[in-house]
Amino acid sequence: MGVQPEAYQGYTGVFSTNRTSMLERVLDAWKDMRSSARRMIDEAPNEGRLVFMVLLSDLVFFLSWSIKTVVAPMSSASDLIPLEISVWLVGALMLRTACMYTFSLIVYGFCRLFKGQGTWYETRVCVFWAALVAAPFGFIAALVTVSMYSLEEYVPLFREDWISLPPYWLGLIPFVWFISEGISESHKFKNSSPVFMVMSLLSLVALIGVFYMKANGAW
Repeated sequence: MGVQPEAYQGYTGVFSTNRTSMLERVLDAWKDMRSSARRMIDEAPNEGRLVFMVLLSDLVFFLSWSIKTVVAPMSSASDLIPLEISVWLVGALMLRTACMYTFSLIVYGFCRLFKGQGTWYETRVCVFWAALVAAPFGFIAALVTVSMYSLEEYVPLFREDWISLPPYWLGLIPFVWFISEGISESHKFKNSSPVFMVMSLLSLVALIGVFYMKANGAW
């Protein structure tokens, strides 16, 4: 039974009572993530469907980082890439689903502290859906690194850190944005900006931690 369009008054996007394709849903989420997240919650997907969404995003994550670090790594980024990168990527692929469940539980706990009204189920629906919606941007960033890698010999500027390193992390921006929008909708926060700022700050701290560990020989 399809969701009713009346449930989405005040939102924009393509919301019909008919079944739509995954591509249409993703494109719709890019236009209005909050409406898309609310639709997903109202459809009440079972746990199998949620796991399927996470696994799809896991696969895109694995492919994009394999391209950026194994297939076509930028010369300026070589010092930041662990020697055992293949093992790291396989490990990340295997653990990412569990990490997404843990992450959604932590997010749920913090949101409840700030009077969020969503359940853990609603939180993980939105987090998992947002991860899948944001996944194509990581793959696009990987294609950008491939293009830059192939042109390094002809465009020396691409060897500069400030030019070559940003594409490695550009996919993180839409990931944080879409998850912030999804979290805000699941917990009925009127403004998603505070959630986005907190998520961005935590992501920045995590990146600094990664660079610090690399600089101190942690891998």
